[in-house]
Amino acid sequence: MSGDNIQHNIQKARELIAGAANICVLTGAGISQESGVPTFRGEDGLWRQYRAEELATPEAFYKDPKLVWEWYDSRREIISKAKPNPAHYALAELEEKTPAFSLITQNIDGLHRLAGSKNIVEIHGNIWQTRCTLTGVVEENHDVPLKELPPKCAETGELARPNVVWFGEMIPAAVIDQCLNFIESCELMLIIGTSALVQPAASMGVAAKQRGKPVIELNLDPTPNTGFYDISLQGKAGEILPQIV
Repeated sequence: MSGDNIQHNIQKARELIAGAANICVLTGAGISQESGVPTFRGEDGLWRQYRAEELATPEAFYKDPKLVWEWYDSRREIISKAKPNPAHYALAELEEKTPAFSLITQNIDGLHRLAGSKNIVEIHGNIWQTRCTLTGVVEENHDVPLKELPPKCAETGELARPNVVWFGEMIPAAVIDQCLNFIESCELMLIIGTSALVQPAASMGVAAKQRGKPVIELNLDPTPNTGFYDISLQGKAGEILPQIV
């Protein structure tokens, strides 16, 4: 894409954002990668001799909760060093000046909250929360490293698990309904740093388009849905988003 086309699309995106009173944003791993958070898939996911797909499952947890928690403890240590980048702050600023704003994220690192975003749905959970395996009570836990492995629920003393969605688990129906309500009510959707390969997030922009909403995509590379959207910008979110917000 030529420089002229990029600038034309940035200007067009600015106009769409300025004219929208209700904006829904979807973010994926790309926005966090710019803060130094690894994807934890592929080579990034190797830990000891295990892959992320082998450890982030209910089966792995109930077989060896200590091993799974050791891995999450190491992930938490890496993520604790990450700071929000200009894209995170641009979204927090956009929320401040937009009458109705919602943010759906696939990321579990908590960087959006750290940047000041408020109306967030974390569809894959949050690595800084634990959930009681007996009662389902969720507690905040920012200890790095964790004080005990595996951690226990402060209320019941029972084993706690990370409050994240694992491979083989369903995203809660109430969370999906909340996302669909955001998409239904918005006037504009922004999709940032997501490859459009993991469901259900991959279909959210398509759902917005089918409801007649303009969609702006911002990603390092084209995605399977790029040709379907109104504007597609290729580049770093931390560089482009502050220009359009």
